[in-house]
Amino acid sequence: MSISGDQNSPYPQPQPNPYGQVPAPQNPVPAQQNPYAQPVPPQGPGGYGYPATGLPAAPAGAPGAPGGTGRGGSGWWWAVGGAVAASAIWASVMFATGSFSESEPSPDLAGYAYTSDLCATTSMTPFENAGYRTKDNSGSSTKSANPQHSGAQQTSMDSMWCNTALEQRNASSSDYSSTWIYNTAALHKKTDPGPEFADSYRSYEKQDSTVGYRVESVQGIGDEAYLVTRKDEGSSSSGSYVILGVRDGWLTYQSTWSSYASSSSATKQPTSTEVATMLKTSATETLRRLKTSR
Repeated sequence: MSISGDQNSPYPQPQPNPYGQVPAPQNPVPAQQNPYAQPVPPQGPGGYGYPATGLPAAPAGAPGAPGGTGRGGSGWWWAVGGAVAASAIWASVMFATGSFSESEPSPDLAGYAYTSDLCATTSMTPFENAGYRTKDNSGSSTKSANPQHSGAQQTSMDSMWCNTALEQRNASSSDYSSTWIYNTAALHKKTDPGPEFADSYRSYEKQDSTVGYRVESVQGIGDEAYLVTRKDEGSSSSGSYVILGVRDGWLTYQSTWSSYASSSSATKQPTSTEVATMLKTSATETLRRLKTSR
């Protein structure tokens, strides 16, 4: 008597697979009412769909599984080893990309605060003591403001800048000269500027240019500071170009002096050494004010 005609069989005939013939399962299970539904894994002693060992049960026919073709169950252990190896690779990738990090590192702002008007915070005393004053642009046809300032607060960085045009008090109307102070400050809130700070100034010495620069380290200002001086040997005009860069924690500050005077000018221009002293004195006081401006 065939199985299909036996009314006493506890298992009814499985529904036909709408996608074609597939090998019959080794262990018959009750047919699903929905021919497209997935079979429910059997309840094992270790929990839903799992054996007592706590590991996923090997599918029927898999190497090392009951009814499988593996020798001595080696195929089953190979599968477990592959899963462990895959998990190890996944974990290493997650650590490498920082996905396991609970939070981003806190920026070391060293007590500095953002200000929308860096000009109001900048110390001009050293330049005034050297005989300079802020140039009066009130009579200019362009009506451009002096000094000029701006700033922006963004997710990754707060930036501030101030540009000031200076003039010597004893300069005559026939003297042609131009002197500027450019100050910038940045609060880095996402990335530590420390690893790249020194190279950004040391790179001046590497420039392939007819204009040479000298870079030297400055002590006593912030965590690190560098002074960049342009060499103007043989120039027919008098002037100087000096940059002071300071990093204190995740704050970076730069003050740049740029001056030019024709050779016929009667006023004496400060030397690069004198300018460097003015920049360092101004930066020390300006950074102190930035800490108390909050």
